[in-house]
Amino acid sequence: MLEYVLGNGVIVSPGKKVHTGDLGVKGEKIVSPGGIEGAAFGKKTKIDLKEKSFVYPSLINTHDHLQGNYRPPVGPEKGNYYLTWLPWDKDLKSSKTFEERSKLSREDLYALSGYKCLFSGVTTVNDHFPHHLNSQILPTLPIRAIQEYGLAHECVSYDLKWGDGIEVEHEIAVKNSWPFITHLSEGFEVEAMNSVEMLNKLKILDKHCLFIHCIAFSDEDIKKISKAGASVSWCGFSNMFMFNVTCKIRKMIDAGVNVTIGTDSSATGSANLLEEIKFDRKLYQKLYGEDLPAKKIFEMVTINSAKAFWMQDRIGTLEEGMLGDILVLKAKNDDPYENLVDAGMKDIELLILAGTPIYGELRFLDVFDGKLPLGYTQIKVGSRTMFVKGDPAGLYNEIRNKIGFKKKLDYLPFEPSYAPAQEGL
Repeated sequence: MLEYVLGNGVIVSPGKKVHTGDLGVKGEKIVSPGGIEGAAFGKKTKIDLKEKSFVYPSLINTHDHLQGNYRPPVGPEKGNYYLTWLPWDKDLKSSKTFEERSKLSREDLYALSGYKCLFSGVTTVNDHFPHHLNSQILPTLPIRAIQEYGLAHECVSYDLKWGDGIEVEHEIAVKNSWPFITHLSEGFEVEAMNSVEMLNKLKILDKHCLFIHCIAFSDEDIKKISKAGASVSWCGFSNMFMFNVTCKIRKMIDAGVNVTIGTDSSATGSANLLEEIKFDRKLYQKLYGEDLPAKKIFEMVTINSAKAFWMQDRIGTLEEGMLGDILVLKAKNDDPYENLVDAGMKDIELLILAGTPIYGELRFLDVFDGKLPLGYTQIKVGSRTMFVKGDPAGLYNEIRNKIGFKKKLDYLPFEPSYAPAQEGL
């Protein structure tokens, strides 16, 4: 069992005053630093951050499709936009992106998605696909992809009929204290625009609901979901790329809706959650002529998301007893919230999942008694050598070999230092 202390870090946790101090980790949980005995190595392992790093809860992405994270994005012809998601699906399957992607296995695509998350400070994500498609593969990822959810594709007659039906899936979610997750009002066809009322008539509009996109919500729809306690996953980049409009985000916030942020898949969305955060803030400024506070964004990708997943008793803060999901960022800005919003992949110093470091600078190997653990490799990110769970460099080379050229994926912040099979590169 790992036991260690991150010392002298600037600790940033929702609902708490930012302060400089120590954070203890024992096994999977955050504990009082005084409770660390160092039993794992016969000594107390403490890594001094020297007040030069901000320590946050690791980030949570409330919407992705992990099989679809291939680049470049596929969208409408220049100057045109979609009315629903359906014509996009046809465009995707006739695109060069899909042709390339089809040369890869599902395992390849899911592995890429795991690293898309990891390299952006995300340790928890929802893969919006049915359980029979992803339940076996999600546990193989280097991050946590939740499996405790009920779902629908979208609540319209022309959706993809995921799961066992809207009412059954919602009932499962309620029974198990899970979220019920579905796209909603993703477009301006009549059914999509009336989907909130349809759910209300089915009596499944409640606090278990996590709705994705919601671009056609009326003011009345916003009032209804707020009263019900439902959550929303805002995917601003994907919305603008496909529809040239996003949800009424300011009205949702003002109405007290639990708003979170999702990337959607990289086939329509941003490269990763760090890029999505930046885009969404600029979009808000463009739409409303005012700023979306960095602290509010921080809450959207931590505690709000944990609440939407019904996991606020386990993740989303740095309180004692919570899972040790921790993100350490280089302090480039005096304001810790601005520091997060401005951060890029190269600013990550350490990422921890349930107490175990999964990515970080070599100085953090002291947690593992100074040795690279079995199943970890090293990569070069900028000027730094980093350790990482798994072998993303080998994966990157394998992807390039399969598609036949030196593909660049912008959510992988490194170039492989070796190529097991050079043919076709």
